[in-house]
Amino acid sequence: MTISTTWTISQLDRNTANGFVTTAHWQATAVDGEHTASIYSTCSWADGTVNVPYSDLTQATVLGWVWESVDKQATEDALAAQIALQKNPVQASGTPW
Repeated sequence: MTISTTWTISQLDRNTANGFVTTAHWQATAVDGEHTASIYSTCSWADGTVNVPYSDLTQATVLGWVWESVDKQATEDALAAQIALQKNPVQASGTPW
């Protein structure tokens, strides 16, 4: 199967005085059949660096900011590697009895 990756913004932190975002909480989730891997992280910017008013934001806009701060391809490659390990584990645990 082909890996499908979805990026989402789960929360924004903003300065209430000017409405500008200071932190975006993001998650990338990859799915390949019954296998799933995800990464959760944040990106932060100095107050006023990203200067679109909160009320005018879209998820696409914020994801663009995230992708300017995070290596998108490396993140998706790491998710693919997690899924590959799920499909072909190199370690196991348990007891033989």
